[in-house]
Amino acid sequence: MHQNPFLQPYTTPHQTAPFDKITNDDYMPALKEGIKQARKEVTAITSTKEEPTFDNTIVALERTGDLLGKVTSVLFNLNSAETTPDLQKIVKEASPMLTEYGNDVTLNQKLYARIKSVYDKRASLKLDPESDMLLEKAYKRFARNGANLDEKGKERLRAIDKELSQLSLQFGENVLNETNEFSMLVTDPKELAGLPDYVLEAAKATAQKQGKEGYVFTLQAPSYGPFMQYADNRELRKKLYMAFNGRGFHGDKNDNSAIIKKIVDLRYERANLLGYPTHADFVLEESMAGSRAKVQSFLDELVGYARPAAEKQLTELTTYAKANGFTEDKLQAWDNSYYAEKLKKEKYDLDDETLKPYFKLDNVLDGAFMVANKLYGITFKERKDIPVYNPEVRTFDVFDKDGKFVSVFYGDYFPRAGKRSGAWMNDIQGQKIENNQNIRPQIINVCNFTRPTDTKPSLLTFYEVTTLFHEFGHGLHGMLANGKYESLSGTSVPRDFVELPSQVMENWCYDPEALKLFAKHYQTGEVIPNELIEKIRASQNFLAGLANMRQLRFGLVDMYYHGQKPTGESITEVENRVDSVANLFPRVDGVAFSPAFSHIFAGGYSAGYYSYKWSEVLDADAFEFFKEKGGLDNKAAADSFRKNVLEKGGSERPMELYKKFRGREPSPKAMLRRSGLIL
Repeated sequence: MHQNPFLQPYTTPHQTAPFDKITNDDYMPALKEGIKQARKEVTAITSTKEEPTFDNTIVALERTGDLLGKVTSVLFNLNSAETTPDLQKIVKEASPMLTEYGNDVTLNQKLYARIKSVYDKRASLKLDPESDMLLEKAYKRFARNGANLDEKGKERLRAIDKELSQLSLQFGENVLNETNEFSMLVTDPKELAGLPDYVLEAAKATAQKQGKEGYVFTLQAPSYGPFMQYADNRELRKKLYMAFNGRGFHGDKNDNSAIIKKIVDLRYERANLLGYPTHADFVLEESMAGSRAKVQSFLDELVGYARPAAEKQLTELTTYAKANGFTEDKLQAWDNSYYAEKLKKEKYDLDDETLKPYFKLDNVLDGAFMVANKLYGITFKERKDIPVYNPEVRTFDVFDKDGKFVSVFYGDYFPRAGKRSGAWMNDIQGQKIENNQNIRPQIINVCNFTRPTDTKPSLLTFYEVTTLFHEFGHGLHGMLANGKYESLSGTSVPRDFVELPSQVMENWCYDPEALKLFAKHYQTGEVIPNELIEKIRASQNFLAGLANMRQLRFGLVDMYYHGQKPTGESITEVENRVDSVANLFPRVDGVAFSPAFSHIFAGGYSAGYYSYKWSEVLDADAFEFFKEKGGLDNKAAADSFRKNVLEKGGSERPMELYKKFRGREPSPKAMLRRSGLIL
């Protein structure tokens, strides 16, 4: 008889999730039991006759919901990385239940009264900084999420939260459907001039998998990106561009326009209900930036630096295109990657075709491991006996320099129909100290890289190399976590601080010493030549103004949706307004990026997309510290970064942690210098 694996002690290595035994029928019973247990644990806190203390109230609340966390971490990880229609139905059923439970906790008046009682006497408690932060977060979690509302307000908040959880799920499903439903079949090889062999080989393999003759191109990044870079056929580039940028915008069952309007309206209403002028004010109160005005002026200031550089670069790109047969007045968005790749090749004699042989996926992953070893002394050992949810997923034990077990690491690197696009890090179990035992984390990196073909292993573009290092940086933040409380551990930090470890790791992809550790030709084993490394470094700022404008455009649209009273403008009107400042290419009818902007409408980045640029200020400044005193051998920088950033999570305020690491506040000049926007 099948026993529900969630309801038994795990007998797997390191008590990892028994993916091989979990069935879809296990989720709902385990979820219901998890909610039931968590409710009992909360009731035990509120019904005790003892005076409220830090331990019997704040720590006790932190320790609730173990089973619930166990179930939801598996369920939501799989819904992103290995979903099915049945799993999507389970998530849709589970989400309102989880939202209701969450609201029952944060709107529990007795619980709030106990928390407030402890919070009001915090000055006399003499707590260590981490415990003090846990108390502050617990109090704010309630005060900021409706504990002070009257009954009518609480009921409305519950309704809003329930609806928002369903809308964001639907948004994500629609984007996944649109991505999976489109494919472009090309039967005449003449129409595919310019495409490298590796792209053609992958497209042929996709066609065969679909039982078709010819070449199939999809909206998955490893297919879409290279096609836009290399295909000479401008009409086909346009067709693919329109499909990719029209996702969720076709007026059909997958259309996200009405969902966006509803989400924006509800977030605004929720913020007002809680006493904030806008959703951005609510979110940013707890960020490193601190306020909507600070974020807006930060983005505007960067536009001031980036736009003149971008205009100059677009003029250069257009001049180059016209000298090479382009006959129109202006380049369109579907011409950008194509001519940029050609100009880059001409300027630096560098393209992905030249670099890919040096970036076999296995070698790049080993490279990330080696960089982590040199900096932090940790080692990775692959093992085959940890259960996985897909045979392609790899698992590793991570050990510290003294041989002590640090973490489990899962790597999932190729696109599949059930996996959403993009790349991300998650945990299946967070780190915490409980009953004097340091419970170590289980961390996962999920990416969508170029698959191996019949004749070649997975060879990564340089962009994919930096993506792997980026997500691995998030992974290190999770793996090296070393705090007392799971809710403050690892990546549980403000959005505009969470990208620091990931973006610091990206810097090593441009470092000669680091590159030579792993960039080896997949056939000959030859280490990447100095000449190519110099070209990579020289081209680092290639079209940086345009690249900056692209990120700023996303950040500004996010703030436009969330930083004011909803205007009632259509998606096209909103994007046109932002594009007048942040987009140099002509607007195109029939497309918009908002309806597939999952970061802010299906993920956790609403009013937070600016954090990628904010973190660039931090990571450029931080990396200068690494380079000042010896790069990979700079033990002082590595030890300080590990101790004050990676291990500390959200246990102290981000700026305080940064200053402990760096010895001062970050300077934006390092980022502007690195981007070539100032000398």
